Amino acid sequence: MKLPIAICSLLLIVTACKEPAKKAPNTTPVKSEKTVVVPKSNNADVSNMVHFKGGTIAIGSNKGAPNEAPAFETVVAPFHLDKNLVSVADFRKFVEATNYKTEADNYGDSGVFIFEQGQWTLLKGTNWEYPLGETKPKSLDNHPVTHVSWNDAKAYAAWAGKRLPTEYEWEFAAKNGGTSTYPWGETPLKNGKHMANVWQGTSIENAKAEDGFTLTSPIGHYGETPAGLTDMSGNVWQWCEDVYASYPGNPAPEPSAPNVRVTRGGSFMFDQALEKSFTTTFRAKNSVDTSLFNTGFRCAK
Repeated sequence: MKLPIAICSLLLIVTACKEPAKKAPNTTPVKSEKTVVVPKSNNADVSNMVHFKGGTIAIGSNKGAPNEAPAFETVVAPFHLDKNLVSVADFRKFVEATNYKTEADNYGDSGVFIFEQGQWTLLKGTNWEYPLGETKPKSLDNHPVTHVSWNDAKAYAAWAGKRLPTEYEWEFAAKNGGTSTYPWGETPLKNGKHMANVWQGTSIENAKAEDGFTLTSPIGHYGETPAGLTDMSGNVWQWCEDVYASYPGNPAPEPSAPNVRVTRGGSFMFDQALEKSFTTTFRAKNSVDTSLFNTGFRCAK
């Protein structure tokens, strides 16, 4: 598995640009047969989802990163979105019901930033259950599942009778159907208080953990947005359905590829965009087989 395209992005995605460690020859992945995922029901449970009536909304920003422009209006159809991120406990039920093997399981490693070394690495034995490697503690049931690729997220969603949200649906929900800069309002802090599990500091070297969390936090720890959602910014990046592409009319369009998909929301991890990475319009991307310790997802219907 290659280290993710996000790692050395100068503007768009997850972390400071570090030269990745080269993969040792004996870590070449051995792919297992593709898991067949059977939906647990034709009628997904929407009791823990928020319904949005949809409507016309402005997508993007003319004041943000270049890939957020130009802002434009579009119509979003009615949809449901999971109130919460998919948790470790949720994902365990899926694995136990289907015997699903994630791409991290098949590759034998996944992307972790080693703070003591100051670099990203593909850490052997890391997966959704062991987010920091098999010698470290297991993931906590009430935290968001991580080390899941876009392909893994799609498989879970199919099993649950749901799907991944489109990028426009995600932004509609994060903006509470309106124009919010952040899911909770217009400023990074509210009354001097952190409203999400985000990176505190201006570089990768000076993490402050003022919010009490160095890595993921319990789902819903920061309460609900006006729309009734939790963790729409911070904690973990969230996979969206869409192929990553420049918005219509962008003066410097980027090439798109079907194996590169959109992520939204920012995470607990450092991003060069700092607090802007937690806005409702900030866009990131990654390849469909990439899994990281700061990427998860929620489902839509």
